[in-house]
Amino acid sequence: MRVSIFLVLLVCISILLVVNLLLGTVEIPILEVCRILCGTDDNEIFTNIIYQARLPQALTAVFAGAGLAVSGLQMQTVFRNPLAGPSVLGISNGAALGVAFVVLLSGRLGGVALSHLGYLGDAAVSVAAIVGALAVLLLILWVSQRVKGNVTLLIIGVMIGYLATAIIGVLKFLSPEEDVKTFVVWGLGSFSRVSGDNMMLFVQLMCVLLPLACLMVKPMNLMLLGDRYAANLGLNIRRTRMMVIVSSGILVAIVTAFCGPIMFIGLAVPHLARSLFRSSDHRILMPATALCGAALALLCNLIARMPGFEGALPINSVTALVGAPIIITVLFRRRRDTIGE
Repeated sequence: MRVSIFLVLLVCISILLVVNLLLGTVEIPILEVCRILCGTDDNEIFTNIIYQARLPQALTAVFAGAGLAVSGLQMQTVFRNPLAGPSVLGISNGAALGVAFVVLLSGRLGGVALSHLGYLGDAAVSVAAIVGALAVLLLILWVSQRVKGNVTLLIIGVMIGYLATAIIGVLKFLSPEEDVKTFVVWGLGSFSRVSGDNMMLFVQLMCVLLPLACLMVKPMNLMLLGDRYAANLGLNIRRTRMMVIVSSGILVAIVTAFCGPIMFIGLAVPHLARSLFRSSDHRILMPATALCGAALALLCNLIARMPGFEGALPINSVTALVGAPIIITVLFRRRRDTIGE
C-alpha cells in the first residue's frame, strides 16, 4: 500500500513538473516542450522560456518544497509540537533581518541600496540572508547548550524571531518607500528568483543537505519515545537535538536565501504525509514528506503562474490558500477516525 502511494506521488510530481513547463502567460504545446528538452527544436523564443524561466523555476520549487517540508518534520519531532515549523526558532526572521540590512539600511546610509546593483545586489541579498539565518542558528545552538527543556528553547526562539521582526520594523520606518517596497516584494517569496548558475548551485546544495537530513532518521525515531526512554537506550538527547536543529536550520537558511521566506509548506506537509501513510516511522515519513513537499510546491507554483494573471501571484499567498484547506481536512479526518475507533 505504501509503495503504491510513493509511486503515485512520483507520478504526480512528474505530471506537475511537465504542466509547469507547459502553462504560463505563454502556453507551449507539449510536443514543442518534448523537442526542446531533447534538443531538436529551433524555436528560440520557446527554448528561452523553458530553459531560462520555467525549468529553473520548477526545479527550484521541487527542491525548496522538499527542503522546507523535511525541515518542518524535524522541528515537529524535536519539539513534539504539531504547530512547529521551519521558522519556529526565528531562523527565517534572522534571514529577513540580514536582507533588511542590505535592502533598507544600506540605502539609508549610502544613498543607494545594495539590492539595486543588479547581479551584485542579488548576490548581496543571498549572502545577507544566509549570514542572518546562520547567526540566529548559532545563537539558538548556544542557548540549547544552556537550557534543558524543549519548551524553553522554543519560547526563546520565538522571542528571537519577534526581536528580529521589531528591528526590521524600525528599519522600514526609517527607509525610503522604494527600498521598503523592494524588501516587501522579497518577503513575499518566489521560486522565479533562481536561474542559471544560481539554480545549479541551489540544486547541488539541496542534493547534499537532504540526504544528510535522512541520516537523522534513527535518532528522530528514538526521540518520539520520550527523552527518558531514549536516553535509557543510549541516545544523547542534547547532542541529537542540536544536530537536528542544525540540519533543519541550514535547510531553511539555504531555501530562504535563494527563494525568500516561503511560508506554510514546512508546517502543513508533515501532517499531510502522516495522514497519507498513517505512520510515525521517520524511515517512511522522511522521504514521504520530501515528496509531498515537492508536489505541493509545484502545485502552488503552477497556480501562481496560471494563464490570466499578469506576472505571478505571491507564492506565500498561494501556499496558504492551498495548504490551509488541506491541513483542516486532514485534521478533521483524523478526528473522525479517532472517534470512529
